[in-house]
Amino acid sequence: MIRINANVHVADDELSWQFVRSSGPGGQHVNKVSTAVLLQFDIAHSSLPEIYKSRLLQLSDHRITLSGKILIKCQQSRSQEQNRELALLQFVELVHSVSKTPKKRFATKPTYGSQQKRLQQKKQQGHTKALRRDKGFE
Repeated sequence: MIRINANVHVADDELSWQFVRSSGPGGQHVNKVSTAVLLQFDIAHSSLPEIYKSRLLQLSDHRITLSGKILIKCQQSRSQEQNRELALLQFVELVHSVSKTPKKRFATKPTYGSQQKRLQQKKQQGHTKALRRDKGFE
Protein backbone atom coordinates (compact mmCIF):
# COMPACT_ATOMS: atom_id res chain seq x y z
CA MET A 1 0.00 0.00 0.00
CA ILE A 2 1.20 3.48 -0.92
CA ARG A 3 0.16 6.08 1.64
CA ILE A 4 -1.00 9.42 0.22
CA ASN A 5 -2.23 10.84 3.52
CA ALA A 6 -3.80 9.51 6.73
CA ASN A 7 -7.05 8.42 5.05
CA VAL A 8 -6.07 7.70 1.44
CA HIS A 9 -4.03 4.72 0.26
CA VAL A 10 -3.32 3.30 -3.19
CA ALA A 11 -2.74 -0.40 -3.73
CA ASP A 12 0.59 -1.42 -5.26
CA ASP A 13 -1.12 -3.35 -8.06
CA GLU A 14 -2.83 -0.17 -9.33
CA LEU A 15 0.56 1.18 -10.42
CA SER A 16 2.12 -0.10 -13.61
CA TRP A 17 5.91 0.02 -13.91
CA GLN A 18 7.99 -0.11 -17.09
CA PHE A 19 11.74 0.05 -17.26
CA VAL A 20 13.20 1.59 -20.41
CA ARG A 21 16.56 2.80 -21.58
CA SER A 22 17.56 6.29 -20.53
CA SER A 23 18.28 8.94 -23.11
CA GLY A 24 21.28 11.20 -23.15
CA PRO A 25 25.02 10.65 -22.74
CA GLY A 26 26.47 7.66 -20.96
CA GLY A 27 28.66 5.75 -23.37
CA GLN A 28 28.17 2.11 -24.26
CA HIS A 29 26.66 1.22 -20.87
CA VAL A 30 23.52 3.31 -21.51
CA ASN A 31 22.65 1.10 -24.48
CA LYS A 32 22.68 -2.08 -22.39
CA VAL A 33 20.68 -1.30 -19.24
CA SER A 34 17.13 -0.11 -18.68
CA THR A 35 17.45 2.36 -15.83
CA ALA A 36 14.71 4.85 -16.69
CA VAL A 37 11.34 4.24 -15.02
CA LEU A 38 7.90 4.86 -16.51
CA LEU A 39 5.09 4.84 -13.92
CA GLN A 40 1.51 4.56 -15.17
CA PHE A 41 -1.64 5.04 -13.09
CA ASP A 42 -5.21 4.95 -14.40
CA ILE A 43 -7.21 7.57 -12.49
CA ALA A 44 -10.68 6.38 -13.50
CA HIS A 45 -10.14 2.74 -12.50
CA SER A 46 -8.37 3.49 -9.22
CA SER A 47 -9.49 3.18 -5.62
CA LEU A 48 -9.05 6.90 -4.98
CA PRO A 49 -12.04 8.84 -3.60
CA GLU A 50 -14.21 10.51 -6.24
CA ILE A 51 -13.15 14.03 -5.19
CA TYR A 52 -9.50 13.12 -5.81
CA LYS A 53 -10.32 11.63 -9.20
CA SER A 54 -12.25 14.69 -10.36
CA ARG A 55 -9.60 17.12 -9.13
CA LEU A 56 -6.81 15.12 -10.78
CA LEU A 57 -8.69 15.06 -14.10
CA GLN A 58 -9.26 18.84 -13.91
CA LEU A 59 -5.61 19.50 -13.10
CA SER A 60 -3.58 20.90 -16.00
CA ASP A 61 -0.38 18.93 -15.59
CA HIS A 62 1.73 17.57 -18.43
CA ARG A 63 1.96 14.22 -16.63
CA ILE A 64 -1.81 13.63 -16.90
CA THR A 65 -3.01 12.47 -20.31
CA LEU A 66 -6.34 13.26 -21.95
CA SER A 67 -7.40 9.65 -21.45
CA GLY A 68 -7.07 10.08 -17.67
CA LYS A 69 -3.77 8.36 -16.95
CA ILE A 70 -0.83 9.64 -14.95
CA LEU A 71 2.47 9.02 -16.73
CA ILE A 72 5.67 9.80 -14.84
CA LYS A 73 9.04 9.15 -16.46
CA CYS A 74 12.09 9.39 -14.27
CA GLN A 75 15.66 9.06 -15.54
CA GLN A 76 17.56 11.36 -13.21
CA SER A 77 19.69 8.69 -11.62
CA ARG A 78 21.85 5.91 -13.04
CA SER A 79 20.23 3.47 -10.65
CA GLN A 80 16.89 1.85 -11.49
CA GLU A 81 15.91 1.71 -7.81
CA GLN A 82 16.58 5.39 -7.23
CA ASN A 83 14.59 6.31 -10.34
CA ARG A 84 11.73 4.12 -9.09
CA GLU A 85 11.74 5.87 -5.71
CA LEU A 86 11.83 9.32 -7.34
CA ALA A 87 8.93 8.45 -9.64
CA LEU A 88 6.90 7.15 -6.71
CA LEU A 89 7.66 10.31 -4.74
CA GLN A 90 6.49 12.48 -7.67
CA PHE A 91 3.29 10.42 -7.90
CA VAL A 92 2.53 10.81 -4.18
CA GLU A 93 3.19 14.57 -4.34
CA LEU A 94 0.91 14.94 -7.37
CA VAL A 95 -1.98 13.08 -5.75
CA HIS A 96 -1.41 14.81 -2.40
CA SER A 97 -1.52 18.22 -4.11
CA VAL A 98 -5.23 17.76 -4.93
CA SER A 99 -6.12 16.76 -1.37
CA LYS A 100 -6.07 20.35 -0.17
CA THR A 101 -9.26 22.31 -0.79
CA PRO A 102 -8.35 25.69 -2.33
CA LYS A 103 -9.39 28.79 -0.42
CA LYS A 104 -12.38 30.64 -1.76
CA ARG A 105 -11.45 34.14 -2.91
CA PHE A 106 -13.55 37.13 -2.00
CA ALA A 107 -13.68 40.29 -4.09
CA THR A 108 -12.30 43.31 -2.26
CA LYS A 109 -12.77 47.01 -2.85
CA PRO A 110 -9.82 49.36 -3.20
CA THR A 111 -9.40 51.64 -0.20
CA TYR A 112 -10.27 55.33 -0.40
CA GLY A 113 -6.61 56.27 0.03
CA SER A 114 -5.48 54.03 -2.82
CA GLN A 115 -8.18 55.51 -5.10
CA GLN A 116 -7.06 59.05 -4.30
CA LYS A 117 -3.42 58.14 -4.86
CA ARG A 118 -4.24 56.63 -8.29
CA LEU A 119 -6.21 59.74 -9.33
CA GLN A 120 -3.36 62.01 -8.19
CA GLN A 121 -0.87 60.01 -10.26
CA LYS A 122 -3.17 60.24 -13.28
CA LYS A 123 -3.37 64.04 -12.91
CA GLN A 124 0.41 64.30 -12.58
CA GLN A 125 0.95 62.15 -15.69
CA GLY A 126 -1.58 64.24 -17.66
CA HIS A 127 0.15 67.45 -16.55
CA THR A 128 3.54 66.08 -17.67
CA LYS A 129 2.15 65.13 -21.08
CA ALA A 130 0.46 68.53 -21.46
CA LEU A 131 3.86 70.21 -21.05
CA ARG A 132 5.21 68.12 -23.94
CA ARG A 133 2.46 69.19 -26.36
CA ASP A 134 3.19 71.66 -29.11
CA LYS A 135 1.43 74.93 -28.28
CA GLY A 136 0.93 75.82 -31.92
CA PHE A 137 2.92 79.11 -31.98
CA GLU A 138 3.67 80.24 -35.48
